[in-house]
Amino acid sequence: MAASSAAHPQAPGFPRLLSALASPDSVADLETHVAHWGALPLRSARSTLLDELDASGLRGHGGAWFPVGTKWRAVGCGRARRPVVVANGAESEPASRKDEFLLTQSPHLVLDGASLAAATLNANRVVVYVPSRHVNSVRRSVQARRRARIDPVEIEVVAAPDAYLSGQESAVVHALNNGPATPTFVGMQSVRDRGVRGRPTLVQNVETLAHVAMISRYGGQWFRSVGTENSPGTMLLTITGRWAEPMVVEAPLGVPFRDLLTLSPQDTGGYWGALLGGYGGGWVSILDLLDCRLTEESARDLSSSLGAGVVVLLPRTLCPLVESARVIRYMQRQAAGQCGPCIHGLADLAAHFEGLAFNPAKFRNRFPPILQLCNLIDGRGACRHPDGVTRFVRSALVVFREEVDKHFRRGPCAAVNGPALLPCPDHHGRHQ
Repeated sequence: MAASSAAHPQAPGFPRLLSALASPDSVADLETHVAHWGALPLRSARSTLLDELDASGLRGHGGAWFPVGTKWRAVGCGRARRPVVVANGAESEPASRKDEFLLTQSPHLVLDGASLAAATLNANRVVVYVPSRHVNSVRRSVQARRRARIDPVEIEVVAAPDAYLSGQESAVVHALNNGPATPTFVGMQSVRDRGVRGRPTLVQNVETLAHVAMISRYGGQWFRSVGTENSPGTMLLTITGRWAEPMVVEAPLGVPFRDLLTLSPQDTGGYWGALLGGYGGGWVSILDLLDCRLTEESARDLSSSLGAGVVVLLPRTLCPLVESARVIRYMQRQAAGQCGPCIHGLADLAAHFEGLAFNPAKFRNRFPPILQLCNLIDGRGACRHPDGVTRFVRSALVVFREEVDKHFRRGPCAAVNGPALLPCPDHHGRHQ
């Protein structure tokens, strides 16, 4: 689908999602949004958007990286009941800020994408699922659109619980069905078949929907004009540890991290390594990161993932084992509590890693059975949460191997009381 310059402004090259913002702190209100992007192309969406999504190669940017066109066809194909569309902005990954950035500074791209999904799939309910702190601002954006009569289906805004698992697809559906925001057991029926109120349901990350809004205007081939053949387009990243404050940046897929982070050889010596993908991802060495390209396949080659677009550079002023131990304990406390691996396995894993970080002498020169516990936990959980924790643990033992050895020889390092880098919010949403 080619965009007409008469119908829409000049199709932007790069940046894309962030191009309507005059500055990093600006907000694209409805007037700015329409002036920059043009009107919502609902008519063309109903006839051609699925084909354009297939042509674009867009994959979900919430962490699973599943082809969006394929996912939408699975929801909309031959259903007796009309679907529900959920824009998932829970962003329960503590080190991520990209979804928050979109929802607060460019919300109408997300809302455009949600309405386009509803029009394409013939849905009659649209829900935007966001943390409670953003409910009011998103509702104001929805109200502005209602006054302008933009959306064919009324958009609801629902608060997501403050919990790590609240953004998982089946947990979202449980929450919207007035249940706890906990995931469905592995292998059960997909929410695409039976989701909110038993209806076929599309749960799509808000960044992905923002990309959909762009593709609807400029087409799949335009989307492919940056990125690589197998990883087209751009993505938003939350980068922590490179600059004074965490930053949300937009980058073409396929770019080397070396170019993205602009680190000199001298700079690299100041970091232990990097966390790639978030708490369900994994640690990688700083040199491996710089040689890696911004694609899911390259990240998986390092036994990690792009996940929700999290990159955390860990400076040598902090103890990597202490930072890892804090995250492991946080993940244990955030478990759904539906199975033995979560209830017992993660608790034991957290305790052993805390011993390694804070009191290695307790093991009397015998390495704690951390890897054995990982092997017992893997693949046995009711959901994928325990597997993400074991991936994080294994990567920490590999990347910080020398520091593990030093802890055994010399005891915990002097940085244990230093300020923490990785956020671990408590159940009230406060960061620890």
